[in-house]
Amino acid sequence: MPEKIQVQEVQFKTEGKQIVKFFVARLDAVHPIVSGNKLFKLFYNLQTALAHQKGIITMGGAYSNHLAATAYACKIAGISSIGIVRGEVSTSLNHTLQFCKEHGMELIPMERKHFHRSSSLIQNFIHKNPSFLFVPEGGDNQEGMQGCEEIPKRIPDYSSYTHIICAAGTGTTIRGITRASAQHQHCIAIPVLKIKSYEQQLFRVKHLHENTTCLFGYAGKGYARKDKQLFSFMNNFFKQSAIPLDFIYTAKLLKAVSELYDSNYFTNSSRLLVIHTGGLQGNESLTGGTLVY
Repeated sequence: MPEKIQVQEVQFKTEGKQIVKFFVARLDAVHPIVSGNKLFKLFYNLQTALAHQKGIITMGGAYSNHLAATAYACKIAGISSIGIVRGEVSTSLNHTLQFCKEHGMELIPMERKHFHRSSSLIQNFIHKNPSFLFVPEGGDNQEGMQGCEEIPKRIPDYSSYTHIICAAGTGTTIRGITRASAQHQHCIAIPVLKIKSYEQQLFRVKHLHENTTCLFGYAGKGYARKDKQLFSFMNNFFKQSAIPLDFIYTAKLLKAVSELYDSNYFTNSSRLLVIHTGGLQGNESLTGGTLVY
C-alpha cells in the first residue's frame, strides 16, 4: 500500500464555461495493475487469506476491474484465485478475462439470475471450496472498507478539503473514506448505476455511511453503457488536465462535478477533492479512436 497518494490541482472549464479549480487524488497512479481503489479494497482481504493459507474466490462482470486486480494480486502473493463471472464465458475471451486467465485465475460462469452473493448456487460453490476466502463483488466487505479507510491517511493535507466526492458502485470506497474523514468535511457519493426513486433510500441505508450525501441523477445511460456525449467529455477533460478517466465510474464523477459547479452547488470557499478510483483498463473495451488517450 503506498505511503502517499499523488494529488493534482486541476483548472477546468465546465460545460457552462466557468473556470473552476479543484483537486484530484490520483489513486489511478498508485500501481500499474492493481490501481485505484482496488489496491485498498484487496489489501486486508489478501492479509486475511495469507494468514489462513487460503486462496480467494470473488465475483465480477466480464470487464471487471476487480477480477483483473484480484487475479494479479493473488499471483503476486502466491495464492490461488477463482473468479465467478456474470454471464457466459466464451471460448474467445475478452481482454479482461484473458488477463485473469493468464494470471492464474480459474473462471466460473454464472447465469445472471443467480449472480448475487446470497444465491444458493454461489453459496454452495463457496461451501465446496473451504480452502478459499470469499470476497464479494467489488471487494464489498469489512476488509474492503477497512482498506478504504486508509485512503485519507495517505492524502497529503487531507483535512484542508471541505468536500470529498467519489463515484459509488457498491459504496465501499466512499463508506471507508467517510469513516476516516473529519466532521467539517462533506463526503459526497455519485452513484454510477441508475437507481429508481423508490429505491434510493434503500441504497443509502444499505450501501453508504450515514454521514454521506448521495446525489442521484448522474448515472447517464446506466452502468457501463456507452455514451458519445460522455466520451466527448472525457476527451475534453483529458485535454485540459492530462488525467485519463474510465467511462464507467470516473467520467460520470467528473461530469457530475462540472454540472454541480455550474449549478452553484459549491461556494468560493469550497476546497474540493475528487477521488479518482482508477478502473482505466475498462476503456480497452472501447473501439479504437474513441478516446484521445
